[in-house]
Amino acid sequence: MKLSVSLFVFALLFSFLLATSAHTHENFLQCLTLHSGNDSISKVIYTPSNSSYSFVLKSSIRNTRFSTPSTPKPQVIVTPLGVSQIQETLYCAQKHRIQVRVRSGGHDYEGLSFVSPVPFVILDMINLRNISIDVENNTVWVQSGATLGELYYWIADKSRTLGFPAGVCQTIGVGGHFSGGGYGTLLRKYGLAADNVLDAHLIDVKGRFLDRKSMGEDLFWAIRGGGGASFGVIVSWKIKLVPVPANVTVFTVRKGLEQNATKILHRWQYVAPNIDRDLFIRVLLTGSGSVQYGNRSVHASFNSIYLGGKDKLLPLMQKSFPELGLVSEDCKEMSWIQSILYFAGFQNGQSLEVLLNRTLTVNSYKAKSDYVRQPIPEAALEGIWPRLFDKEAQSSVIILNPYGGRMSEISESATPFPHRAGVIGKIQYLVYWSEEGTAATKKHVRWMRRLYAYMAPYVSNSPREAYLNYRDLDIGKNKKGRRTSVRQASVWGTKYFKNNFKRLVFVKTVFDPTNFFRNEQSIPPLSF
Repeated sequence: MKLSVSLFVFALLFSFLLATSAHTHENFLQCLTLHSGNDSISKVIYTPSNSSYSFVLKSSIRNTRFSTPSTPKPQVIVTPLGVSQIQETLYCAQKHRIQVRVRSGGHDYEGLSFVSPVPFVILDMINLRNISIDVENNTVWVQSGATLGELYYWIADKSRTLGFPAGVCQTIGVGGHFSGGGYGTLLRKYGLAADNVLDAHLIDVKGRFLDRKSMGEDLFWAIRGGGGASFGVIVSWKIKLVPVPANVTVFTVRKGLEQNATKILHRWQYVAPNIDRDLFIRVLLTGSGSVQYGNRSVHASFNSIYLGGKDKLLPLMQKSFPELGLVSEDCKEMSWIQSILYFAGFQNGQSLEVLLNRTLTVNSYKAKSDYVRQPIPEAALEGIWPRLFDKEAQSSVIILNPYGGRMSEISESATPFPHRAGVIGKIQYLVYWSEEGTAATKKHVRWMRRLYAYMAPYVSNSPREAYLNYRDLDIGKNKKGRRTSVRQASVWGTKYFKNNFKRLVFVKTVFDPTNFFRNEQSIPPLSF
């Protein structure tokens, strides 16, 4: 009898929540229609009853782990064409107490821009991707919905000797990338994308359209590495282009365990952060072969760009890193824009038009990050290899990116991104899988957590630092998507931002005291 009553009460409660959600959703749509003043808003609204809803939702999802039948879906997707439609969406969402998630490229590692545990709306910036380049002044205004590929393509269309220090994946949206820091192959020469932002246009919780001058230096500081989703909707960015040579040199040298990969990788930790800042050498650790037939092997691929010709690169490598054994045949000279294609994995001779393609083959994946401040001992590196032999690791990669150079010269407090002087490099751990279902997800996530636990003694500590753009909900989250205290948020806040977390809380308290802009790892105001 008690069970029947409990089920009846649960059913009533569930029905009430559904009815309330539907009512909120309808009121939100009516509000949008009323405040738009015309029918233009209807052309950028998608609800589950719309035939294009599913396509629009999935079009920017880069991690299929968050695209399952049980994944919470938005009640409405709005793809604004301009500032006024963003303002209307924010006004109506606040009035009817519905959460807003802002999506530019959809690459966030935990799906926070398009998934929420509470009723929500996606504000998808895909239509806002205008790029205006001023070659004379070496600046660009780029809207948040543009991808890195689109940005790079149009920079190269104007100049062979200008570039921008951002990421290597061409389908990443600039909105999230810049606001979380954003790094790429030019970071040792020019720092992060966020370090090269000159201005921004942002819509705050009050619906005000702000630039750097009107928002003030505190808010401008916060959005350059502190995550824009905590503070407002960033419509566009003004960035500073950087000079690059007409020709650069790239190489990839792969070493197996039988070719002293462990010793060379150990030596890399001393060389890569301290070598000429024109040289960037990252390392990709991967497994290959078949578990079934027992021929699994591990390789370390030294993947590099040098801002100059191989005539200067070869003697530099012979002097500083002879262990790698680089020879002329390993090197390829090309333009900077061609190096973008090279690092993105495209075949030699591929048309630059591929950078305009916003689609991407997607799988499920889980990722984590670490920062290394002391060289990892050889014995510890050897302990990584057996983990890459695991069945769950068949599609995994560990990427080590060197710091030093310009990264060591910028103060930890210059932007919210604090991982600067003293950092040898950053590690990204990734595991992919194509199997469907929760069992496959749990299996691969458990493998990632075991690897992360193994690395704990060899990476930064107190705090164990992490990169905001590689969101990891394992390090703490607000499970209900509602209120998070500053103390609770400091669990992840200090890992992402170190001492800058306190200033971010202050900025949040001033500009969004009611915590309207929030997600599972957003910055909370002091009142929460």
